[in-house]
Amino acid sequence: MLPLIDSLEISTLRYSVRGPVFAPADPGFDAEVAAFNLSTRHTPDVVVGALDADDVAAAVAWAAQRGLSISVQSTGHGATNAIEGGLLISTRRMQELEIDPLEMTARVGAGVQWKAVVDAAGPLGLMGLHGSTTDVGVVGYTLGGGLPVMGRKYGFASDHVIAFELVTADGTQQRVTPRSDPRLFSLLRGGKGNLGIVTAMEFKLFLLGEFYAGGIYYPGGHAREVLTAFKAWAPSLPADVSASLAFLRLPDLEIVPEPLRGQFMMHLRFAHQGTAFEGAELLRPMRKCAPIAMDSVRPLPYTEMDSIHQDPDQPVPVREGGFMLERLDDDAVEALLALLGPGVESPLLLAELRLMGGELSTAPAGGDCIGPRDAAFSFFGAGLAVPPFVAALPGEFARIRETLAPFSTGGSFINLHGRFGDAADRAKAWTPEAYERLVEAKASLDPQNLFRHGHVVEPAGV
Repeated sequence: MLPLIDSLEISTLRYSVRGPVFAPADPGFDAEVAAFNLSTRHTPDVVVGALDADDVAAAVAWAAQRGLSISVQSTGHGATNAIEGGLLISTRRMQELEIDPLEMTARVGAGVQWKAVVDAAGPLGLMGLHGSTTDVGVVGYTLGGGLPVMGRKYGFASDHVIAFELVTADGTQQRVTPRSDPRLFSLLRGGKGNLGIVTAMEFKLFLLGEFYAGGIYYPGGHAREVLTAFKAWAPSLPADVSASLAFLRLPDLEIVPEPLRGQFMMHLRFAHQGTAFEGAELLRPMRKCAPIAMDSVRPLPYTEMDSIHQDPDQPVPVREGGFMLERLDDDAVEALLALLGPGVESPLLLAELRLMGGELSTAPAGGDCIGPRDAAFSFFGAGLAVPPFVAALPGEFARIRETLAPFSTGGSFINLHGRFGDAADRAKAWTPEAYERLVEAKASLDPQNLFRHGHVVEPAGV
């Protein structure tokens, strides 16, 4: 951990920015550094609550002059590893949001969450490519690629970015487009926080249309029938359908609906952009495969898309991890049932198989850094990081990875990778070619490796 910064240096920083500056002893410091993942506690030496891109640039320049590490956080949904020391820039106050209904584009500041885009674009008949929850920040989600609910139809969110506004490690501001800097633009699409801090972003929107979507819950005792049916059904789906299947071990808490409380359930998540008749026909095999405890699939208002996956909307302490699968065959089904099926004690609250393919397999013109385009499914697990589960979670993730290794691509999706380890582990989020491009770019854009917190690479020579 870096040494604490003296009060004179922090005073200099305060005079350099318009937003608030917090040292560890200051009131408001803990709230400013707090992450959505309550199991992660950041301990930077100082934090700046940036109001705009000029604040970000000034703060980065201040840190660079002093050789301090630099990190960034908006909502803290991706805070799997704690930030220790250096400067943390909080972008949650950067709430710029503009919708151009004629061009079907949006411009957002670094602190904007997807919920704000939904609320602004929906009444205009438009939508963005958000994921399973609209509670996350648009920029951080997209820098990791962004896996949308409707990704099989439209691709990853980063495929449709028009421009990034970036502050690099020397405090320089620049607008990055496919024309102005094609190499850097491609690296920002899936390269996460390696090459600078994105202060604003412009991206395409899409026509909204109808949705038939929701979830089906099956008693966990029927996991074999449900998983077997899902294996046969999911690969046959057209690209305008997304689907995932989760093993849920639900806590006995009031926030869980009464029929599901304290139960082991299988949860099918389904979204079809189209008519209810078409969606119901597509869903028919899964409605027939096993007894149903609850069925919420229906014509769904766009503002209720979060109800499909039912992700937590309040901060929780979790530990999570994920990787990509190249296939889901009979042997994989047996392996999953042995790991997570009826009668198995697992500390995981959730283990999800998400169907990939469709437009997620197609790289955009100009290239990007997204690794898992070759995957058939993603696997993602999460457990509550509280006693007695927390001690068992690392071993459980290791056991799952080892057991499912024969079915894995060997790669991961950066936003679902979870807690990361050494450089070899972090590299799994990118193809070898993309990883080398990032390492080379890091050496030229951030040779001091100031942006070394988070899921990042190290520059060549470090």
